[in-house]
Amino acid sequence: MSSQPNGAWLTQDAYDRLAKELAELEGPGRTEIAERIAAARDEGDLKENGGYHAAREEQGKMEARIADLQRLLKNAVVGEAPEDDGVVEPGMVVKISLAGKERTFLLGNREIADGDDDLEVYSTESPLGSAIHGSKVGDKVDYTAPNGKSFPIEILAAKPYKG
Repeated sequence: MSSQPNGAWLTQDAYDRLAKELAELEGPGRTEIAERIAAARDEGDLKENGGYHAAREEQGKMEARIADLQRLLKNAVVGEAPEDDGVVEPGMVVKISLAGKERTFLLGNREIADGDDDLEVYSTESPLGSAIHGSKVGDKVDYTAPNGKSFPIEILAAKPYKG
C-alpha cells in the first residue's frame, strides 16, 4: 500500500497552472480589485454603493482563493502520474462497483481535473477515498458511509489520470 505524505498529490502541470494562477491573483488581481474599490469609494456614500460592496465581496473571494492556493502549493506533493499497475492511489481514475452501481472518479485533488467537470473527485482523506486507497483492481473492500451504513466495494479498474 503506498502512502501519501500530508500534502495533496498534484501533477507537475497542475502545480504549474495553480502557481501561475496564484501569481496572477497576488499581483495584477490584487491591484485591479484595489483600484475598483478605490474608484467605487470615490463615488460617495458607501452604504448605498453597490459597486463598492460588490468589489469588496469579490476581494474577499479572491483572498480566500489566494489562501487556498498558497496552502495547497506549500504542501503539495508534485509528481508524475502513478504507474499503471492497478493500485488505487492519488492520480488514478478509479472505477468501482458500489451497491450494485458502477461509479468512476479521480482519486486525488479537484485541482488536478481542471476543466473536467464530468469527473467526480474524491480525496484520500474522504471516507470513500480512504476506504479504497491502496487496494488493487479485483479487491473487495468494506466502505462505511458517513451515515454509518456499510457497503461492499469492488475495484473494477484503476488507471492513471491523463489530464
